[in-house]
Amino acid sequence: MSKKDPRLHVVIAVANLPVERDRRVIREVKALEAAGYRVTVICPRGKQKLTQVPGTLDARIRSYKMYESTGGAVSFAVEFAWSFMCIGWHLAAAVLRDKAVAAQVCNPPDVFWPLALAMRAIGRPWVFDHHDLSPEVYQARGGRPGSALDRILLKLEKWSQRSASAVVSTNESYRELAISRGGCDPSRVVVVRNGPSASEVKPVDAAPADVDDHTIVYLGVLGAQDGVDNAILAAEKLVELRGRLGWRLVVAGDGECLESLRALTTERKLDDVVEFTGWLGVEEIDRLLRTASVGLQPDPRSAHAEVSTMAKTVEYLARGLPVVGVDMRETRRSAGDAGVYVEHGTPEEFAAVLHRLLDDPVARASMRNVALARFRNTLAWEHQAAAYVRLWDDLLSTRRARYKTTSIVRQAGPGGPVEVSQAEHRQ
Repeated sequence: MSKKDPRLHVVIAVANLPVERDRRVIREVKALEAAGYRVTVICPRGKQKLTQVPGTLDARIRSYKMYESTGGAVSFAVEFAWSFMCIGWHLAAAVLRDKAVAAQVCNPPDVFWPLALAMRAIGRPWVFDHHDLSPEVYQARGGRPGSALDRILLKLEKWSQRSASAVVSTNESYRELAISRGGCDPSRVVVVRNGPSASEVKPVDAAPADVDDHTIVYLGVLGAQDGVDNAILAAEKLVELRGRLGWRLVVAGDGECLESLRALTTERKLDDVVEFTGWLGVEEIDRLLRTASVGLQPDPRSAHAEVSTMAKTVEYLARGLPVVGVDMRETRRSAGDAGVYVEHGTPEEFAAVLHRLLDDPVARASMRNVALARFRNTLAWEHQAAAYVRLWDDLLSTRRARYKTTSIVRQAGPGGPVEVSQAEHRQ
């Protein structure tokens, strides 16, 4: 370990997007820094070509050029192989040159288990941060259950979980799958949910302001499996129910379906009531959600959506937004009575519920109070960070025993840290 920086060095690898667009990873990095760790993130290179993780003390980015898949099994295989080689190269450099003592990989894809075996063979812990269910995503995008590719994805997922020192699951359903389908020891699987920290959310009034112009928000990725086309079609039905004045649908995000969604909006003559903002930063998201009336989760029912916690849902709850979504297990576990649930997720169902909610300020106020309480008491990142850091402290307890921390990095929300960590080597 460098005499100049004796903090234990942890590497986090994320392969599907640049770290500046992965808020979960940024929060994980900040939590580790606050606990006295040094962190490096390996990820695809973003447009800004950042070298430091936004909002952190000194977390370094080791980036590589991202391979853009064109679709199809062969293209995805090439993408996965490229990610594996790039992450493997940078990880080796971090271990050999920068004295990294442990690593975490975030899926998708689930191809990094050989690196896990190599790290564990030299006594370095490896954490698998289970962001998504690759087999279920494949099925949600039209893949056939039980096909050869589906079976391969299941095997890769299992090997990724079994080869790790510990598995971080984003909710209880993922944890149950890691134990039952992945064959993991329950003691090695820890739930760390997605969601903003309280410091990212400006104080929210208990009662919403009366408004004449309502904003319905969709926040998140615009992928084929996310059902945003249903949100657009629901806006069309809402025009029939309440006209074009006094409301709008804001689609905040980016992804492979952005252009087709814009085209659908124009085709249905909805450009005056549907707005696309593109990808937003933390402060922009906060401003948008604080002025909205309802948060929409249009994900269609699928094996994937049934057991997944959508990050957008927790973002809605953090600002007291009522949630409208399909009635699925993890959606109810997250939103509870702060949500209104439809059976099938058709545009007609969504439009009817939205129409009713926009005309019922009493119901919205009640749901708002439930949402704020659920976030404050359970879902805020501060609750999740405690479990996340405790996992790392346990994995690195022997190494940590050689160090004592005299002060920690204290985060000051979006503005970043205000106190630098100082660690002393204990002989």
